[in-house]
Amino acid sequence: MPQISPLVAGDPGQLGSFRLVGRVGEGGQGIVYLGVTDEGEQAAIKLLHVKFSGDTIARSRFARELKAAQRVASFCTARVIEADLDGDTPYIASEYIDGRALRDIVDEDGPLRGTALDRLAIGTATALTAIHHASIVHRDFKPDNVLIAADGPRVVDFGIARIIDSSGTITSRAIGTPAYMAPEQIAGDDVGPYTDVFAWGAVIAFAATGETVFEGNSIAVVLNRILNHEVDVSMLPEPLRGVVRSALAKSPDDRPSADQILLRLLGQPETVGASTALLTRGVQVASDDTTPFIRVPTGSIGTGSLAKAQLMHPPEQSSVTGGEPIPWATGSTPPPRVQDTDLPVPARDTDLPAPAQETGPRRRLAWWWALAVAVLLIGATAVVAVRNDWAQLMFGKATSPDPAPPGSFTSVVDKVAQTKKIVIGVKGDLPGVSLERDGSFEGFDIELAKRIARELGAEQTKFVRIPRAGREKALADGTVDLVIATYSIDKSDVEFAGPYYVAHHDLLVSDGGAIDSIDDLQGKKICAPNSPSVGSVQARVKVQLVPATNYAECMDKLRSGEVDAVPGEDLMLAGFASRENQRFKVLGAKLNDERYAIGIKHGDTRTCKAAEGVITALYKGGVVKSLLAQYFRNVDFTPEQDTPSMNSCG
Repeated sequence: MPQISPLVAGDPGQLGSFRLVGRVGEGGQGIVYLGVTDEGEQAAIKLLHVKFSGDTIARSRFARELKAAQRVASFCTARVIEADLDGDTPYIASEYIDGRALRDIVDEDGPLRGTALDRLAIGTATALTAIHHASIVHRDFKPDNVLIAADGPRVVDFGIARIIDSSGTITSRAIGTPAYMAPEQIAGDDVGPYTDVFAWGAVIAFAATGETVFEGNSIAVVLNRILNHEVDVSMLPEPLRGVVRSALAKSPDDRPSADQILLRLLGQPETVGASTALLTRGVQVASDDTTPFIRVPTGSIGTGSLAKAQLMHPPEQSSVTGGEPIPWATGSTPPPRVQDTDLPVPARDTDLPAPAQETGPRRRLAWWWALAVAVLLIGATAVVAVRNDWAQLMFGKATSPDPAPPGSFTSVVDKVAQTKKIVIGVKGDLPGVSLERDGSFEGFDIELAKRIARELGAEQTKFVRIPRAGREKALADGTVDLVIATYSIDKSDVEFAGPYYVAHHDLLVSDGGAIDSIDDLQGKKICAPNSPSVGSVQARVKVQLVPATNYAECMDKLRSGEVDAVPGEDLMLAGFASRENQRFKVLGAKLNDERYAIGIKHGDTRTCKAAEGVITALYKGGVVKSLLAQYFRNVDFTPEQDTPSMNSCG
């Protein structure tokens, strides 16, 4: 679900009928706010940046965005509630969509199977069909842009969507997310509905396998795989297997249209385009998880009203094996919708235009030209990367014509680029954070470290327990490459990248008890392990100290009522509390900060900058937020979720 941040100085308090209560996000064109009416209706409100309010070109683009969104049928777009393009501060307000991204669902819950996967495929194919019928190309279809709401999947973010011209294509520079770009986007060729179809195939393969099918540790590797790698879809059931395989064809002419995909998935002939009735059928299948569905026999879904028999769902005729329900759908059947991040406007169902025509053989550039464009794309990415300290991360040893022989690595990034391996030291004794159990490690720190290692290019990640006193020696002698350090400020000869989390000295108390603030602890008993948090509490309020040797003992005392609170760092407290049957809460006192960071051998500035680039991306991509929710969901805890200010490397 989107992270809502507080309003800042200069933000308006009211736009039209909506009182603004927070920020959803910000882009180059405008800011998106969460607004609420007096009746409680929520909306995502995109406000054109003040700096563009007097710019006629920017206003024109804003209006074109609204016009493009109006072309999409109402059952697959977020309902627009208000729009004012003529005032001093142009804005568009549309229905607020509250849902998890497909990427987060797959990363956290695992690949989709059976009915869940089939309905995801049909719902997104329905959305793309409606988009293409409106003569619009999404151009950035990916797992992050598929939200799973309570009433089914929704394709979102039309930030770079474009209207198709009379030829059925868009002549445009390469743009999109590299791992989900089609070959023609890389080549700089015309982009059309077939480009979204390729991305759709990659997204469904990701949902089924849990792996990005064109993944690589550099942009060059990703682009090469898109151009030359054939994706294994053997794990998919038919007809989904054949549909996804054809959608991933390298040549646009060999791919089916979104209409054809939807027709095949619903068992219909491909002699005509998808009708409004068929789109309605796709909506129902994607939204209703109460019963298995059947592919209606060929020719039975026409352009008029759906017969009762066409909407039946015999359980014994489920279209896929497994038949498990979709965890994110409910019994009602509103449609999957397409939302412009930035806020689309609905059109009536009767306004549905004819499908965009995909004309004969499309202009194709020679492979040498494709590769040349790829090189230019990589070069352009490098310019941005240097500005954001990502160059070393994205290109690693590719920037060096003479790789160092094994054993003579100048940095961890250098080592990983050559060996694809990394060893990470962790504390290993903190539940929910970093805990060793039966020879394996689990927790927030561990999962975050795995993602950092993967982004650095590692294919094998090994974890070992390293006490705080031993991390400097372990880094110096190469026992470990990195240390996930819950304490990052000391006098050792260790470089720290990050922080990856800003913890606070706080207090853990019983949920639902009489203690709601630190002032309520006046005269109360608190557990007193060997922790600086104890002193932080004493500096604020007079308490009685009850000695304890460790936090496990403190939790026993809190559970039994022997103490009223346990002081410590909020993330650590939440980790101990999350495994208890009794409910606890982190008070939110935020007495002092503790910057958790990544320990690196002193002088390895290259790895420090690369790691900080990854951390920043994980925050902005919502990964950190998802992991915090995953590991600390059983305790009342509001963790820090804003991207922290990074340390200076070197």
